[in-house]
Amino acid sequence: MYFFVGCNAGFWEKKRKPGGGYSLPDTIWTSGTSQNDEEELRRLFYVAITRAEQHLHISYSRFKTDGKEMEPSMFIAEILDRHQLPHEKTVMDAEVLAEFQALQFLQPEAPKVEEMEDAFVAPLLEKFVMNVTALNNYLKCPLEFYFRNLVRIPSPKNEATEFGSAVHDALEKLFRKMQERGTETFPSLVEFIDDFANYMQRHRESFTKQQFDRRMEYGKEVLTNYYEKYINSFNKIVAIERNIRNVVVDGVPLKGKLDKLEFEGKMVNVVDYKTGDPDKAIPKLKRPGDKDPLGGDYWRQAAFYKILVDEYELKDWKVASVEFDFIEPDKKKNYRKERLPIDESDTGEIKGQIKMVWDKIQAREFYTGCGKEDCHWCEFVRTREA
Repeated sequence: MYFFVGCNAGFWEKKRKPGGGYSLPDTIWTSGTSQNDEEELRRLFYVAITRAEQHLHISYSRFKTDGKEMEPSMFIAEILDRHQLPHEKTVMDAEVLAEFQALQFLQPEAPKVEEMEDAFVAPLLEKFVMNVTALNNYLKCPLEFYFRNLVRIPSPKNEATEFGSAVHDALEKLFRKMQERGTETFPSLVEFIDDFANYMQRHRESFTKQQFDRRMEYGKEVLTNYYEKYINSFNKIVAIERNIRNVVVDGVPLKGKLDKLEFEGKMVNVVDYKTGDPDKAIPKLKRPGDKDPLGGDYWRQAAFYKILVDEYELKDWKVASVEFDFIEPDKKKNYRKERLPIDESDTGEIKGQIKMVWDKIQAREFYTGCGKEDCHWCEFVRTREA
């Protein structure tokens, strides 16, 4: 017996295409038009119903959960026009429906790893110092923090991360050479690109041949355009790759490594370089809201950096803003910098998150995952246990 369910127009011919697809006018007959799409769907529907060897039940819903009426697929009408088939209405028992609806709200059980002996974990926690990566990882999933920041399982190098490292290295050398030469003159474009290419060559084992060739060509193009856009406007009073340690806030030790600090007197604009698609970073820049009560990762990073620099007792610096400098252009080929002014409400929110996460870590609350279906680390544990 074969059951073919969900045969409503909304799930078939009227289903929206991924990415908000569109249909061309009916007068245009080309590949990918609505007529061709409809014929492909009809073939798919036919394949589905012909899977049955003896008995086939085709079903569709009359109403949505909010009471609005639903339309059956036009393919059902086409079948009924040619074949006289029994057509019966099925009403589900209210108790069965209530039980089914309750199941929709159940989340998969959060996976848990075996707890380590305290003799092993205690020294790890004694040496642990909070940085923004550990904070973000824990808020996403305690298991991610456990594996990446506490146990520190080795992470394989991949194309994207190694490319990002090559870009960071070239930018660091661009400013460091300017400082070391004492002329306030930046290296030439050729030298800048050579530094990128040399890093790529030294780490080419992280790429396949095709990946290496593609990233090398793309990187040279992107960095050339970036250099030509900004080379005459860069702030030259900077600190590069600054490690800040020995900062304690509300009893929590903090540390961080900052890509670049730009100075106007004692006021600082902290710059963090980002590779990747700038458009995909927009949600990460947002403050806490209804959709994301914890705020985006980049907003949290900005507030964390302000706390780190402002509380750094060895220097009398104050952060005016944090800027995310996107080295790769957006889809319109524009280079973007997103500067976030951070105020006391932002730092107050992050201090609360830091303290909350710190207390949970010290209480050993990192053996159980978040339980989300799309969580890589939860799935890793589930697969290992299977």
